[in-house]
Amino acid sequence: MTHKLKDIIKSEVFTGVLLIIATIVSLTIANSRFGQAYNNFFSFPIIGEFNIHLIINDFLMAIFFLYVGLEIKNEILHGRLSSFKKASFPIIAAIGGVLLPAIIFTIINLGTPFSDGIGIPISTDIAFAVGIFMILEHKLNPLLKIFLLSLAVVDDLISILVIGVLYSSHINVWCILISIIILLILLAMNRNKVDNIAAYLLVGLVLWFFIYYSGVHATISGVLLASAIPSKKFKTSKEPMLKRLVHKLEPFCNLLILPLFALSNTDISLDLNANIALDHTLIWGIVAGLVVGKPLGIMLFTWVGTKFNITEKPKGVDWLSVFSVSLLAGIGFTMSIFVSEIAFGDNPELINISKISILSSAVISIIITYIVATLINFYKKKEPNKSNSHK
Repeated sequence: MTHKLKDIIKSEVFTGVLLIIATIVSLTIANSRFGQAYNNFFSFPIIGEFNIHLIINDFLMAIFFLYVGLEIKNEILHGRLSSFKKASFPIIAAIGGVLLPAIIFTIINLGTPFSDGIGIPISTDIAFAVGIFMILEHKLNPLLKIFLLSLAVVDDLISILVIGVLYSSHINVWCILISIIILLILLAMNRNKVDNIAAYLLVGLVLWFFIYYSGVHATISGVLLASAIPSKKFKTSKEPMLKRLVHKLEPFCNLLILPLFALSNTDISLDLNANIALDHTLIWGIVAGLVVGKPLGIMLFTWVGTKFNITEKPKGVDWLSVFSVSLLAGIGFTMSIFVSEIAFGDNPELINISKISILSSAVISIIITYIVATLINFYKKKEPNKSNSHK
């Protein structure tokens, strides 16, 4: 494989394009005469209660959450979130980008059976959003790529907490206690400088098993395992285990797990025989939350934060540029679809409607970003010409 091909595969654009292709393939098959067979394939049992869909959503996504957890840990310890000055702007943006969509969704769905979907419009898909950013990079301020990444990382952390708190049910106390003991073993391994990735993953697998049967969503096991992975370099290795594991998981997550998740979770029926009159608040809650709430929350909270000197806008960046990028935060996709599966797990119709709303929001957000970024660039090019003509 040539270096150029390797660079393309490793790029954020490639991951974003791969997700788009997987979604289009899934939508096409699901709405063809092979739709039922496609659905039956993912429902095919592999081991006991675990079918292909469940293995992807509960096991493979736990590995993805391990990767996300490692990224968050690295950012907090050594990266863009390692100091208040570095972290304050994207953290405040993320808080606004979570609270406003949640408030909008709650207002629209107050007193309806859809209130469990509050976690759907609060997420931003890192891979998808950054992939679209790179596709539109000639229209967006390149300095804001770091802002978008940091925002999405904090966003994911909040989403993980929401999944752990809101979507855990029928708690098994014994499994929780055993999970705590296993986590303590992992932390003891870290403290005793055990520098063996396989050992951590093996104990992590046992942790996943007990978390799964505890009633807490199994993907949380990935985040707990990430918290125990050593971040310091031992004498026996060239670089910290955290970085080594991130390098190993990155292609596996971006090139396999996320496309598989898209293939198995976007088999959406576009034959809307559902009673839209009854479900319209769910649709509006998700679309308004993602398309309007996300950028509005980000802009409102960061603007107020700068006015009260809580944070400061990155140098070389204006508010119009921040607004362009904030629109991309409306791409919830992976996390939003994931939450919809958990929130409405016993109601395929509501899951289908939620997914259509999430996909529609992503498309709308991309189109609006393109239009707004184009208009802003046109405006900025026109301004110097005006000032020159007055001289």
